[in-house]
Amino acid sequence: MPGLVIANWKLHGSLALVAEFGQQWRALPPLSDVEVVVCPPTPYLGAIREAFEGMRLGAQDCADQREGAFTGEVAVQMLGEFGCRYVIIGHSERRSLYGETDAQVARKARLASAEGLHPVVCVGESLEQREAGQEVKVVSEQLLGSLAQVPCERLVIAYEPIWAIGTGRTATPEQAEAMHGVIRRCMQEHFGAVGAAIPIIYGGSVKPENASELFGCENIDGALVGGASLEAKSFWQIASAASAGRA
Repeated sequence: MPGLVIANWKLHGSLALVAEFGQQWRALPPLSDVEVVVCPPTPYLGAIREAFEGMRLGAQDCADQREGAFTGEVAVQMLGEFGCRYVIIGHSERRSLYGETDAQVARKARLASAEGLHPVVCVGESLEQREAGQEVKVVSEQLLGSLAQVPCERLVIAYEPIWAIGTGRTATPEQAEAMHGVIRRCMQEHFGAVGAAIPIIYGGSVKPENASELFGCENIDGALVGGASLEAKSFWQIASAASAGRA
């Protein structure tokens, strides 16, 4: 399968950044064997769509309802109308800062899948949980709770060790590969043989310097990239490494 590299701009961006990023990206060589997705803040979806050709568009979150009196929420069908094909669901920051539960993540993933979007369901353990030797239990339980009644078609799993997000720390390739292997087995147990084909991407301070080593791992199919995705060249270098790793 081709690699998958998703830019999560989080709460960063401006029209000037979109224009600059687009100009720089178009000057870089084209990529093959990798699907590249940009998830900007929602107000910039239209600008990203106009600035890029061949770039998939994604959202950072979606509502767990289709419509109604939910001020400030954005429904999956609205994201689809803007051209989104992916939506990040259950990011650790949504879980920790806004109290999202596995049940809410599952509802969002079901809605996204029903609308034809790829739900990118995030799971990961804290430093305390890893140091206590609970990482496999925590991630496995998160997966089962977050995928309740979620179909496997279009599903993407993102493993993001919470202790390696925005901290400058990165799981070693051996640590990342081991957990991706755990997730792969969980997917096969949950969905049967088709679960083996679900993309599992890594998100935890991915940078050009460590991308090639990470993508050389058997069970790492791509990356969910934070800070390094805000600069076109560094994001291209990561996507290029993913392309090479899938060759």
